[in-house]
Amino acid sequence: MTASDPHPQANAPAERRQVDGYLGALHLGHILAATAIDLTDVVIIRHTYNKDGLRTPGDITPENVLAYTRSQGIDRGHKLGPRPVKTWLVFIADGARRSRFYVAYENRGEVPADRTDRQRFFDLTESDLLRSLRDRLVIEWTPDTINWAKKATMAANFPIVEIADPEVVPFPGYDRVLLDYDELQLAVSDSRYVAWQTALGSVQGIYLIADTSTGHLYVGKAGGGERILGRWTQYARDGHGGNLALRQLAGIDAAHARQFQFSLLRVFSPSALASEVDESEAHYKRALLSRQFGLNRN
Repeated sequence: MTASDPHPQANAPAERRQVDGYLGALHLGHILAATAIDLTDVVIIRHTYNKDGLRTPGDITPENVLAYTRSQGIDRGHKLGPRPVKTWLVFIADGARRSRFYVAYENRGEVPADRTDRQRFFDLTESDLLRSLRDRLVIEWTPDTINWAKKATMAANFPIVEIADPEVVPFPGYDRVLLDYDELQLAVSDSRYVAWQTALGSVQGIYLIADTSTGHLYVGKAGGGERILGRWTQYARDGHGGNLALRQLAGIDAAHARQFQFSLLRVFSPSALASEVDESEAHYKRALLSRQFGLNRN
């Protein structure tokens, strides 16, 4: 502020005045206003998990997110427009509408040599903008979550849910593990589940997958050099883990894995004999009738 400009807000862009005029709850606009960035030059992007891009939480790495973000469709009316703005703020879905800030990119323009018939690619570099809020800032997206890109002037009123490090999720014990598919994807890769990853990565075992839409059961094992964590990571990645019946369900409905519920029937130490693990798997298949009425095919 200078003596010749005693009321700087009077000369501020309309978007900035709107942000500074918020009362009560904290909104994304408050955070952006503190950076003094021009909101008309910012886009807010929300990535969700899907089979064509970032499939599971395990895919959320700097390299994968950059590659996925820089590739954009060229069809008319694309969300980012013919000349996308300079600053891209990328959020990752963290629930139904919760969206956690992951990274800011500076867009240096399209790379014409990389263009294809369907895709255009942009030269994106990491920006230090909001660096201290990475993985800590959580906002609430609009109900129409299918709209994955928003102008900052529109997103400025998105409520801030929290600004905090992701909460660590304690491991409940092997006999209390019960996960739906979305929870499974988090358990095998999200940093909040480090205790789960340590526990599941330390044991062989017999597990149960229940199809909650039909009640059908699948008994599986993680034996030999494989651990429960490694086996379940395969399910988190593709929804079927290579199993015949589960793969057939995925062929009918790619999203069917979201009907699955995962639990543990028995765990073994890493030194347990393969024959002992195999015998236990066969026992549970017999006991739960998963061959006759369930999803086991052998």
